[in-house]
Amino acid sequence: MPRNSSHLRNLWPRRAVASPFLAAAAVALVFSGGVKARGQSAPATSHSPANPLMRQEIQLTGDTLWLDSNIDILPGEHLVFSATGSLRYADAASENSPKGLPRSYKDLIRNFPLNNAGRGALIARIGNPQADGDTVFPFLIAGRRDLDSPVAGRLFVGINQTAGDTAEGTYRIQITIYPQPARSSFHLARIVTTLPGIDNSLFAKIPRRVADKSGNSGDMINLLIIGSQAAVEKIFARAGWVQVDSSVNESILNGVLATISKESYLTMPMSELYLFRRPQDYGWAHAEPIQVVASRHHLRLWKAPFTVDGDVVWLGAATHDIGFARDDRSNNLTSITHKIDPDVDLEQGYVQKTLTDTGEVAAITHFLPADPVRSASTATGTSFHSSGQVLILRLLPATPSS
Repeated sequence: MPRNSSHLRNLWPRRAVASPFLAAAAVALVFSGGVKARGQSAPATSHSPANPLMRQEIQLTGDTLWLDSNIDILPGEHLVFSATGSLRYADAASENSPKGLPRSYKDLIRNFPLNNAGRGALIARIGNPQADGDTVFPFLIAGRRDLDSPVAGRLFVGINQTAGDTAEGTYRIQITIYPQPARSSFHLARIVTTLPGIDNSLFAKIPRRVADKSGNSGDMINLLIIGSQAAVEKIFARAGWVQVDSSVNESILNGVLATISKESYLTMPMSELYLFRRPQDYGWAHAEPIQVVASRHHLRLWKAPFTVDGDVVWLGAATHDIGFARDDRSNNLTSITHKIDPDVDLEQGYVQKTLTDTGEVAAITHFLPADPVRSASTATGTSFHSSGQVLILRLLPATPSS
């Protein structure tokens, strides 16, 4: 359980939620100024409607990792964070604000909750990794942040530091929560049982697996996206996926192994795999939240030679790199390739989470083809397993206003 001696001050009414975590951690919960009726107005902000659902103050001391805010968030609600205060680490040259310390080379060998933010930065997350798995992503608050929540879940706030870090000082955070704005650009995806045109006659045109250049069968097709090229590029960029070029230059892989650069590993080119007798149109990579090297989420996309109800179709093979292994296609014992997580359905869920969190997905469903892939091996010899279902995402049109 995270160490903390932090305090919460509830300044606005909210859904009542019991918190065994706070009681166990001996955190004081103080209600100030009585309970104000939900119908009464509160000071407006330049970013939000005039009537918030609640307002709460939280104090985090420098030995805090994560603190349960005791607030349950609903999808689409607008969150506004404002933070003040400072921390001082014994080995740091100066105090730092909620923005955190400037990043240094030492950050590459530290496992922070949010590796692209500085040590000591104020961060938050919606959801509990113990219950929700790897699809809970921390985000930076720094001195101020406002956003529309893409998901439902418990709100946690924390300090971007390792379990062994301790700092002197306190951050004070005011959290204000508003209903989803009437004209919010954020769209909550509909979860549906079927979509027009998604049936076995469509999947009769789709190979179940991709292949390498020699024709060896590899990763399964576990993703189908309906949307324009502009919509595809927009949603992956907004979700934080990095576009990666194709390459078969093994020296690049060997070069990355000799470094500890997370950025270099993330953008390392992908090998070409084939569907419809041609290599992927896109390669996308997403950084592992807490790993420095040897782990990244990645997928390949191919534009299908057919449409669904006149809309462009993209087919994807998504896997999670968890390390390196010997390439069984080669007699050379030094030939290496990526090792993937054998449970490819977990990666399918990761893709769904990151893309729907953008608010650019119109509808979600899953489809089980008549001849599903339930277990197989990649072209390099790594075995994997799946329920056989394919994730189907229909994207919103990519308009300039959205």
